[in-house]
Amino acid sequence: MERAARKEVAIVAGLTVAVGAFVAVFAARHGFFDLKVYYGAVNYWIHDHGMLYDFLKPNSKYGFTYPPFAAIAMVPMAVVPWALAIVISVGLSLAATYALLRWLVLPVAVRERWTPWFALAVAFLLIVAFEPYRETITFGQVNLLLMVLVGVDLLVGIAGGRRWAGVGIGLATAIKLTPGVFILYLLVTRRWRAALVAAGTATVATLAAAAVDPAASREFWTSALWDTDRVGSLAFVSNQSLQGVVARLDPAHPSTLAWLVLVVAAVGVWAWRVRSASVVEGFALTGVLGCLISPVTWVHHLVWLLPALILLVDAGLRRRGYLVFAAVLYAVLCSRLVWVFEHGFGGVGGFLGSNAYVWASLGLLLFLPLRSGGGRESAAVAELRQEHRVAA
Repeated sequence: MERAARKEVAIVAGLTVAVGAFVAVFAARHGFFDLKVYYGAVNYWIHDHGMLYDFLKPNSKYGFTYPPFAAIAMVPMAVVPWALAIVISVGLSLAATYALLRWLVLPVAVRERWTPWFALAVAFLLIVAFEPYRETITFGQVNLLLMVLVGVDLLVGIAGGRRWAGVGIGLATAIKLTPGVFILYLLVTRRWRAALVAAGTATVATLAAAAVDPAASREFWTSALWDTDRVGSLAFVSNQSLQGVVARLDPAHPSTLAWLVLVVAAVGVWAWRVRSASVVEGFALTGVLGCLISPVTWVHHLVWLLPALILLVDAGLRRRGYLVFAAVLYAVLCSRLVWVFEHGFGGVGGFLGSNAYVWASLGLLLFLPLRSGGGRESAAVAELRQEHRVAA
């Protein structure tokens, strides 16, 4: 083995030990809590013929909160044992992670002449230490799968001029409403056909779910969707959205007007920036916006910040200041800092610390550098186009 190769193996081995130790000490153990909700609700719906939104996870007040189409997508859970459901959940999340790394990290590795396996391994290990990623895995969440649906749509469909562009965003929106922000992205960037396809796909999927179970659809759209008690307190420190910031200022009476003003401001900044962004930058910025403007953005939802962080590191390879900025944001988002204020977020220190991840999201929205002309996009899209041709 060459000296350089031995050095890379040693670095990956050392980083593996360091990340493993970090996760063992600092990572929370959630026991696939959300996956248990999905699994229990789908089995209650299919096998016990119960109302989907009547199910509550035993010894908790939490039930199924996604649209009925999500339950249809999760029906395979009704025919597999619990242990296999965990394996499938983790396996799909790892596959989605690999897809994101190939799209966003591999082109950088090729350009910088890094050994591809080494770049992907280091990036993966750093992602494992990223708190929203850890939370996504240990809760058994679907964020990474939805991100890949949207990513395929944008980085292959939109950038490649595919007629089916918009289908992935539509399906992701029908499964969990928050990816609908990417339909807004298509509208703002005047991709009218793709926006129509996305909206149409989401509508057809939603109507299909209504045909399968009209009662569940009626319950979701008229009641469950608007019942915030189903997801927990808006002021809970895990809610790292602009709504969470407002709610923590006055937990008893959060100002809807203040939240709407902040949302309009965030959307305005995003729209101004995203119109001159490449598709991959639009993917990253819109993921950040979704985290900010959603009424509820639990820490695991912040996995949508990953594309923006990767692009920020890429920019840091040319301007070291961005690399320092990326390192600071990454350190904050690995730190579990907000949980220090779980039981009290009063005063200036509490306000700043309990909303630390919101400040990180705002930093990415405001300062993620954009490269006109799509230079970064071309390498990633070329790689995806080549893979699509090979698969075809």
